Amino acid sequence: MLKNKFISFILFFIITYSASFVGGLVTINFKEPWYSGLVRSNFTPPDWVFAPVWTTLYLMMTLAIWFFWHSKNRDFKTVYIYLIHIFFNTTWSVVFFGFHNIFLALINLIILIFLIIILILRFKSVNNVSSYLMIPYLLWTCYALFLNINLLILN
Repeated sequence: MLKNKFISFILFFIITYSASFVGGLVTINFKEPWYSGLVRSNFTPPDWVFAPVWTTLYLMMTLAIWFFWHSKNRDFKTVYIYLIHIFFNTTWSVVFFGFHNIFLALINLIILIFLIIILILRFKSVNNVSSYLMIPYLLWTCYALFLNINLLILN
């Protein structure tokens, strides 16, 4: 049983951090000089803040789905929603930094926030810890939406 828990954690870790990996590659390769030329709000944190925040959030997301997976009343539909949510998490970086499309990135974030809320509610009915682990991610993504809206207005 412990071995299965370890393997499932590694699998969810790889799936979740693949979003970080793809997003990071796109960001590194397509961010500049475009991003530096944008007018940003005073609420935009320095660039160095994003890596540790996202690293922490990805770990919390991994733990959330892992705890859910090892809960008594888990269901596969929630896992599918989690995977779809990872897709939208990944595509934000592609759309924003890769395509330089602020508006489409905004739409992507709205869908992502909707999926995170669905996950929180579905997790809550099975495992409260999983639900609570997703709340900081929801808050940070709402903050990202606020920043994205500001970029759209200012540019």
